[in-house]
Amino acid sequence: MRKLAALPLLIFPLFAFADCTEQLQGWAKALHPALVFDSEHAVCKINPADPKQVLAALTFTDTAPDEYGEGDYGLEVLVADAATGDVIAHHYQSAAISSDAIRFESLALDTARYQLAPKTRAFGVRVSYEGASRVNPYGGTSLSLYVLDGSVLRRVMDKLMVNDSTGEWDGNCAGDFSDTTRTLSIGDMGKKGLANLVIDEKVTASHDQPKGDDCESIDKKPATAKFTLDYDGRQYGVPKGLTFQ
Repeated sequence: MRKLAALPLLIFPLFAFADCTEQLQGWAKALHPALVFDSEHAVCKINPADPKQVLAALTFTDTAPDEYGEGDYGLEVLVADAATGDVIAHHYQSAAISSDAIRFESLALDTARYQLAPKTRAFGVRVSYEGASRVNPYGGTSLSLYVLDGSVLRRVMDKLMVNDSTGEWDGNCAGDFSDTTRTLSIGDMGKKGLANLVIDEKVTASHDQPKGDDCESIDKKPATAKFTLDYDGRQYGVPKGLTFQ
């Protein structure tokens, strides 16, 4: 994590006259001039909790990914002044995203009401993945949470899998499929200054099998579970089974 002094106004025209997406190249060049900016996946939006701020997530590579999009991506998350484009705070993690047989598909900014304390509201970055195998389909989305702490942007939760869909079938009909969804809500105030996070998990599964000339799908009874994540003064520890591997 590094701090960055406000970037010169010359680099960024006023947001009053430009969409924030027009600032992405400027931020990328100013923050990581030696890296390859992956403009295809970059996203930004006005912060609904504070319209004076713009949130953005950008990805970079040391070298360009191969023709199949495989490689590691560094993730830059930033908060900027909506009037000037000056970077207020940012957080960079090298090799934060790996793209191989499980392909990196997209980024999204999550501005749900993650009110962790009376004066502390987090925002999220969602990373979505998709598997390349037809007979072993996969789709998943991870969520990381960030809070602005003065001039520092801190990641307080890393890569909670909020959706995880898997399958294994013969390419014709017979097979098994599973979908896991996790919903995040704010719990009671914890001992280290931020509220606990409550995760409600629901797993639905089905079994497909031939039945005459048709393919019959048999739904299994959904399974549910609840987890609580405690803030340890630095971050929320996500259990290994709930994080993207």
